Parts: sequence; C-alpha cells; structure tokens
Amino acid sequence: MAIATAQCLHLSCSFKSLSLSSSSSKPLAKSFKPLSSSSSISFNPLSTGLGFVNNKRVGRSVSIVCEGGKKPDSAAKRARQSEKRRLYNKARKSEVRTRMKKVLEELEVLRKKSDAMPEEVIGIEKLIAEAYSVIDKAIQVGTLHKNTGARRKSRLARRKKAVEIHHGWYAPESAAATAV
Repeated sequence: MAIATAQCLHLSCSFKSLSLSSSSSKPLAKSFKPLSSSSSISFNPLSTGLGFVNNKRVGRSVSIVCEGGKKPDSAAKRARQSEKRRLYNKARKSEVRTRMKKVLEELEVLRKKSDAMPEEVIGIEKLIAEAYSVIDKAIQVGTLHKNTGARRKSRLARRKKAVEIHHGWYAPESAAATAV
C-alpha cells in the first residue's frame, strides 16, 4: 500500500481512480494492507495540500482513489496580479503625464514672454531630461509601448523647438537653406 500511495501522490491525479486487480489465485487485497487500522490513509507532507489517498476494497480487487488537495484558483490569482500591475502602471503613467505637463507649462510661459533670453531654455532642458528619463523607464518596465514613448518624447522636443523658432533662437535648416 505504501508503494501504491507514493506512486499515486507523484502522479498528476488527472484520473479519478486506479484499480488494481490480481491475475493470480491469491487475492490482491492481502498484498496491499493498510498501514493503520483505518481504511483511509491521509498524507500531507509539510502541509502542502498534495491530497489524500483512499483505499477501497471491492471484491477481489483494490481500488485506490487519488484526490488532489484544493489548489488556488488560477483566475483569482491572475486577477490579483492584474490589479497589482494596474496600480503600478497607473502610478508610472501619472508620473509621465505630470512631467510632460510641467515641461509644456514652462514652454508656454517662455513662449508668452516678450523679453525672454536664450539662457532660460537651460532650465526647461533639465525638465525635459527628467521627463525623458521617466518615459524611458516606463518603456523599459513595459508600462508604455516604445512607440508611445517615442511619440511623447518627440512631442516635447517639437514644442521646445517651436518656442526657439518663435523667439528667433533657432532657424530651421530648410528655411536657412532657401534663404541663402
């Protein structure tokens, strides 16, 4: 019985019962005696919930039934994981939007200034570098798709260039080539 119990516990328990029958004249039930006075043997090593084995005697054959312990519901686990990732991604996306908003607000203030100096862009470039870093990290961990991150970084660079063109600090190459 101990051998059958050990073999049953190592099986994936995809079947519900295993019947052992004897082809010899000696009944098989005598060779598989229970280890205790009980007809049901419980096995729970280190409380892992592997299951238990029932020894049932039916006529001349012995039937061993493998019943797996309750496994965690994979759908519930997936829901817990999804919720955890959703909150994590929500925080990352919020940080990306906040950094972009700060850059865009500073660029708008600089654009509306009539007596702006080219040195004022340096502070905004630091904000842009921080925003790029946050966007790149969001792409790296999988919160944002790489094309989405590239589009957002491009949007910041275009707005900065538009402000520089507006104040005359930057002349586009195509406009400079046609003016010559």
